[in-house]
Amino acid sequence: MLKPFIVTTITSNENGISVFTETDFEVNQRGGMFLTEQIASKNFRIRKSDVGYETDFHLSGDPTLIIMLKGTLKIELQNGELKTFSAGNSFIAKDNLPENVLFDNKIHGHKASVIGNETLEAIHIKL
Repeated sequence: MLKPFIVTTITSNENGISVFTETDFEVNQRGGMFLTEQIASKNFRIRKSDVGYETDFHLSGDPTLIIMLKGTLKIELQNGELKTFSAGNSFIAKDNLPENVLFDNKIHGHKASVIGNETLEAIHIKL
């Protein structure tokens, strides 16, 4: 049995609270490669953010795969849990609210900040 490709994911629980989870992508061996099935995407963007950049608490909106190329991004949840992502890391942001819940920046979402002394460069792929 091949090990799946595991990606850290920011998602929402049943109350619309952002949590870290993991998404497993099954892989198949093809020659000397281990590949997932094709994953549909809508578009991609190339991102740069200066050292010191930070956001307020927000939701991701559309699910987005972020692939870190340079720099370090800290993601913090409302409960104080945090993870950092640097060059070579990736994660999926797909936290969102149920239809009947209004966003409250003291309860919902995650915030991001560029830490360290290097400009952030990343690729955002809308899934």
